[in-house]
Amino acid sequence: WKPFVDPCIELFGANRCLFESNFPVQKRWCSYQVVWNAFKRLASGASAQEKEALFSTSAIRAYRISGMPAVC
Repeated sequence: WKPFVDPCIELFGANRCLFESNFPVQKRWCSYQVVWNAFKRLASGASAQEKEALFSTSAIRAYRISGMPAVC
């Protein structure tokens, strides 16, 4: 996924990108652990602030979730 994901994050920035999955539908193709580990590997070179955006704050903002603490 890296050749597809990295250019998007570079172009739009971590504050406008987020990791998501299609579980439980996606379970037909792979486990949640495999997807989560792929996300962690994709974000391995990101700063702590970028990781927080990719895994948390971008989704909180995009989905207008209130009262949800940012977690990374």
